[in-house]
Amino acid sequence: MRVSGPLRVAIVGAGMAADLHRRGALLAGARIVGVLGSSPDRSAQTAARWSVPALADLEALVASDADVVHIATPNSTHAPYTLAAIEAGKHVVCEKPLGMNLAEAIALERAATAAGVVATVPFVYRYHPMVREIRARRQTGELGELVLVHGSYLQDWMLDVATRGWRVDPLLGGESRAFADIGSHWCDLVEWVGGQRFEALTAQVAIAYHDRAAAPVTTEDSAMLLLRTTAGVLASCTVSQVAAGRKNRLWFELDGTRASAVFDQENPETAWFGDADGARVLARDPVRGSAEQRRLSHLPAGHAQGYAQCFEAFAADTYAAIGGASPAGLPTFADGVRSARIVDAVLRSARSTEWEAIV
Repeated sequence: MRVSGPLRVAIVGAGMAADLHRRGALLAGARIVGVLGSSPDRSAQTAARWSVPALADLEALVASDADVVHIATPNSTHAPYTLAAIEAGKHVVCEKPLGMNLAEAIALERAATAAGVVATVPFVYRYHPMVREIRARRQTGELGELVLVHGSYLQDWMLDVATRGWRVDPLLGGESRAFADIGSHWCDLVEWVGGQRFEALTAQVAIAYHDRAAAPVTTEDSAMLLLRTTAGVLASCTVSQVAAGRKNRLWFELDGTRASAVFDQENPETAWFGDADGARVLARDPVRGSAEQRRLSHLPAGHAQGYAQCFEAFAADTYAAIGGASPAGLPTFADGVRSARIVDAVLRSARSTEWEAIV
C-alpha cells in the first residue's frame, strides 16, 4: 500500500520516545497530523508543544488521515493501538515488544501481513554505520567461520531503589523487564550482524531490589544467558539495568577463525578488529568502507554520530519501504516476533533452569 506525496504521521505517546519518533518523522520529510497522549491534558500539552492537532482518543486516531501511526506507549497498549491502526489500513511503527506475550506479537505480525501494510520495529542499533561495517566484513568472509559470540548490554538507570515507573509493573511492562527491554536489542543485533540464529538458550534472572518505593518487584533487574546457534556456535550475554556507571553499553564480540570484531554502542564511531598478527581500530568514514557504512555516515569522519541518527535513518528507511523500496536491514514485525520468541524462551528457562528451545 504505497502513498504519494509527503507522508502524514500520527504519534501515539507523549514521552521521550515519542519525541524521538517525531524528530525522525520530520527529518524524513513527513508531516505530523496528530498526537494522542495518555490523557486529554497530556495530548493537549504535547500538541501545543509540537504545534499539531491533539487527537481525542483511539477512535479519532483511526478516523484521522494519517498514513502512518507511530506507537511509543507503555507495552500493555502496543497490541490494541497497533491492531486498530492496521485494521484502519495504516502503516505502523511500533516500539518493541509488539505485545505482552508471544501470542500477541504473532497475531499483530499476521494482521499486518494480511492488511498489506508496512510494519516496523525500532531495532535501531542496526543503523550504526560501524555495525554495518562489521556485518559487511563478516559477509565477505573476513572473519572466517564464527566460533564464539559474547557480549553484554548494561545500564544503571534502575540502580536507585526508589526508581520505579510503569516498566516495573508486569501488568504494564510485561513479565520480563531488563531482558525484554534491552537484552532483546542485543539478540536482534547479534543475530543480524553475525548471520546466525539462536536455536536454544539457558538463562537465569535476578532481582536486585524486591521492593521499590514500597511496592513489590517481580520483574528482573539482570539476566545472564548462554545460547547456541543453529550452527552450534556458543554465545553468552549479560544484561543489567543496575550496573553502576554503565549508561547504555551494548557491547558484542564476534570471534571467527580468521579475525574478531567488536562494537561498543557507547563508542559507536569505531569498531575493533583483531587477528593473529594484532589489532586495529577503524573509524566511521563516509568515503571509506562498505557501501552501507558509507550510506549511513551522514557527517564527516571525526564528527560524531549516535543513537539519534540511527533512529532517523530507521524512520527514513521505513518510509522508503512504504514508497516501495526494500532497504537493507529494515527491522519489521517479523523481527518483533523473533524477539518475542527469544524473550519467551528466557522466561521459560528462568523457571525451569534448563535449556529451552527458541520456538
